[in-house]
Amino acid sequence: MSESIKIKTAPFDARFPNVNQTKRCWQNYFDYTKCVEAKGEDFAPCKQFLRAYTTLCPNEWIENWDTLKENGTFPMAKDA
Repeated sequence: MSESIKIKTAPFDARFPNVNQTKRCWQNYFDYTKCVEAKGEDFAPCKQFLRAYTTLCPNEWIENWDTLKENGTFPMAKDA
C-alpha cells in the first residue's frame, strides 16, 4: 500500500481574511447550492464551492442545511 493520499483544503479567499471562518462557510455552501441549481453538480466550478464548505463547515451545520433544503425551508431567495 504505497498509495499517496493527497489532501486538499479550501484555498485562501481574500474576502475572508479574519480567523473566524463562519461567514466563509455559509457563503460557500450558499454559492454551491446556487451553482448546482444553475449548472448541475458536475460543473467544475461548483466543485470548488463544495470542497471549500466541506472543509470549513461543521458537519452538523451541513446536515441541518441539507435538511432545511429538503423541507423547503432553507433561508435562500430563489432569485439571489
